Amino acid sequence: LSKKLAAGLQSLVLDVKCGNGAFMAKSKDAVKLATSLVAVANGAGLKTTALITDMNEPLATAAGNAVEVMNAVRFLTGTRDKRLEEVTLALGAEMLVSADLAKSSKEGLSLAQQALDSGKAADIFARMVSALGGPSDFMERAADYLPAAPVIRDIAAPAAGFVSSIETRAIGVAVVALGGGRTRPQDSVDHAVGLTGLAPIGAAIEKGEPIAIVHARTSEAAEAATVSVLAAYGLSARKPDHADAVIRRITV
Repeated sequence: LSKKLAAGLQSLVLDVKCGNGAFMAKSKDAVKLATSLVAVANGAGLKTTALITDMNEPLATAAGNAVEVMNAVRFLTGTRDKRLEEVTLALGAEMLVSADLAKSSKEGLSLAQQALDSGKAADIFARMVSALGGPSDFMERAADYLPAAPVIRDIAAPAAGFVSSIETRAIGVAVVALGGGRTRPQDSVDHAVGLTGLAPIGAAIEKGEPIAIVHARTSEAAEAATVSVLAAYGLSARKPDHADAVIRRITV
């Protein structure tokens, strides 16, 4: 919070995650953390709220560097992962209310949805990329600018069923093992590698259908990632209950 307070913000919205892919695995611990952060920030004069969001499965269908950027471009231009959209709109609505640009969460959600659907959000993102030294036509030619991995393979489901569980942290560790993250500060990052097409909880999968797609530097790395991803997925005969991505709002 010291950085946020030093920046001189007028308001702040925190996204505090819980689940097997979050720092706080238990919901009660995430609530305790969020409550503490909100209390300290407001006590220091910074208007702050928090949303508790679920990380018992990946938020989007992509995990990595370039593949996540491409996912974001597609999100802004109309192809959106449901859970990512739910969390993004909820946070956007909360920010609009906090900044007194919307009178209610309902109005904030409507304004955020309009910004996405109208293309305004995509246009502003394109201007941000250009202002930071990136190409002015990035949104139109993102695939031409982003690095691509030389080995791209489907990860076939070993059996038919519904996706019932995902070890989210294991998915992240698999990306790191591909070279998409660091285990030491001096490590380099391969921006091309990662995972796409990650099947969400509740998805119906037939045996042999892709449960994900691996983007790797070598065949050996792709094989290792395949083993890790399959171990992270649980399949069952019955479709699991839907879990909301946004769990709770925390205020003072």
